[in-house]
Amino acid sequence: MRRVRVSSDTERGGIAVIVAFLMVAMLGFAALAIDVAKLYSERAQLQNGADAAALMMAQKCARNDVDAECSSTSPLAADLASKNAIDGLSNLKSVALDKTNRTVTVTAGAKETGSSTNSVSLFFAGVLGIPSAEVNASSSVRWGSPVEGTIVFPLAFSICQVSGMVDGSAQLLQNFSADANPDCPLGPAGKTVPGGFGWTLQGSGQCGGLVNLAINQSGGETGNDGPSNCDATLNGWASNLNAGKEVIILLPVYDDVTGTGAGAQYHLNSFAAFSVQGWAFSGADKLPMVYNSAPTSSLKCQGNCRGIIGKFVKYVSLADGYKLGPVSPNGALVVELTS
Repeated sequence: MRRVRVSSDTERGGIAVIVAFLMVAMLGFAALAIDVAKLYSERAQLQNGADAAALMMAQKCARNDVDAECSSTSPLAADLASKNAIDGLSNLKSVALDKTNRTVTVTAGAKETGSSTNSVSLFFAGVLGIPSAEVNASSSVRWGSPVEGTIVFPLAFSICQVSGMVDGSAQLLQNFSADANPDCPLGPAGKTVPGGFGWTLQGSGQCGGLVNLAINQSGGETGNDGPSNCDATLNGWASNLNAGKEVIILLPVYDDVTGTGAGAQYHLNSFAAFSVQGWAFSGADKLPMVYNSAPTSSLKCQGNCRGIIGKFVKYVSLADGYKLGPVSPNGALVVELTS
């Protein structure tokens, strides 16, 4: 019998071709696993920088729109964009500042040593012909005085208590019906609800409630006791004060009131920032309705006194959920990230 030998020369090099294809695939996976992760990390750093720069500019503009940092050429904005990068390098690509509509958008771009483009070099993807990728991140912020939002505590101040007292000394603000506020007596300027303390209407099951300056605020509880549903809020204030932390709240300001008791209607003017230092909303000298840690003994609210201790402050809040309007001279200021 004659044997026929089949040559395998035609299959030689087949493994090399398969390995070459597999290497390309492996490089592709490496590019996805490493280079894409690098791009995500770079963008996260840029987003932090853009957020920091936009928030800083908005706060500066809210306080004073002619501040040198309230400018499209703000040096601090560029510095914040870079300092939020791990390598300390990023470009402040653009700043779109609109003082009329109270908005600012900051765009930060990637930057590498010796490069003038907003791109990141890619090692594995470079082998596949993609040497770099452009990376940017934007942040938009608005600012203004709140005209609508939910307050954390159902108390309103008279405008005569706020005007000219921002960043002043601590004071005790008592129930108006006691005629005990020398800086804001009963009468047209200190007009109030007989038997009331400027309590406003609460939301269902809430301590605070929704306030809209365009709509008269209905009166809330009357009498000598504090508001319901507020134990947790007041205990939280006391805990923060005992820990040496500030308690600053935004509360509505009214310039007129009609009606009496729960049928009162407050004409609202603005929101004010109040730094709380103590309070007495009932006759029981204990938490949560009484916290008499006043800065001086003369400010303590004891016995028949019903009042809140603290001071009005200039304050820029980073709280969200507020509808904003033009900056109010005596009002609080709010800065919000919009994107």
